[in-house]
Amino acid sequence: MEVLKGLTLYDERALYGSRDTEVEDTVFDGRMDGESALKECRNIICRRCHFDMRYPLWHDVDVAVYDCEMTESCRAALWYSENIRIENSKLHGIKALRECRRAEVSASDIVSAEFGWMCEDVKLTNCRAKGEYFMFRSRNLSFDELLFEGKYSFQYVENATFDNCKFDTKDAFWHAKHVVVKNSVIKGEYLAWYCEDVTFENCVIIGTQPLCYCKGLKLINCKMLECDLAFERSEVEAVVTSSVDSIKNPYKGYISTPSVGEIILDDPNAVCDIRIGEGL
Repeated sequence: MEVLKGLTLYDERALYGSRDTEVEDTVFDGRMDGESALKECRNIICRRCHFDMRYPLWHDVDVAVYDCEMTESCRAALWYSENIRIENSKLHGIKALRECRRAEVSASDIVSAEFGWMCEDVKLTNCRAKGEYFMFRSRNLSFDELLFEGKYSFQYVENATFDNCKFDTKDAFWHAKHVVVKNSVIKGEYLAWYCEDVTFENCVIIGTQPLCYCKGLKLINCKMLECDLAFERSEVEAVVTSSVDSIKNPYKGYISTPSVGEIILDDPNAVCDIRIGEGL
């Protein structure tokens, strides 16, 4: 591979169309309105680079980013790219990943509103993330040890697994389909409304009005803390190992819990079997 090292690049499309190139210790500086430095590239490795430029990695194939920093000014860093590997990096610009395929991100810090929209085959491992509308309309996801803070996360995601994660997020998993969340803590209001075929296993769920209007919802050995008005109009099979503050009008299935503060049944369609203290 060709190696480029120690450069400062200001120009638009400075390395456009590069092939089989390793870029090391380089600054991509957009203060002079440069952008799209590594567009339409193939087989690119970036090591210890500093990105302060818009749209640096668009329409690329086989991209590796190691020990790099993308600043707040690095807008829309990776779009329409595939076969991506990011390790030990900072992704701090808005819309950092969009419409990409086969991306793996590990040991990285993500501060990016609208991160990961409409992506496929994304794996995150041991990452911290902040943002709004995180991973919107993405599919085929595998996340392990993600610490996330934000709002409106994982809306409309499909075919996803989450393990050993911690989420502090409002309106998470709305309209999600075919999702499994295991060994995780999910804190926030209005969790997973309108979802379908979503399972929470060995999780702690915290916050008001969770899990409403769901179909095919399952809870396996989960705790529910500060959860009121839960399961409204949902089709659910739930084994809850803690008391639930209140349950409102669950439609079908069963809910097993040691105790419940209040059961509200004022909808004739709410025929779910609520089992208090059974088998626990």
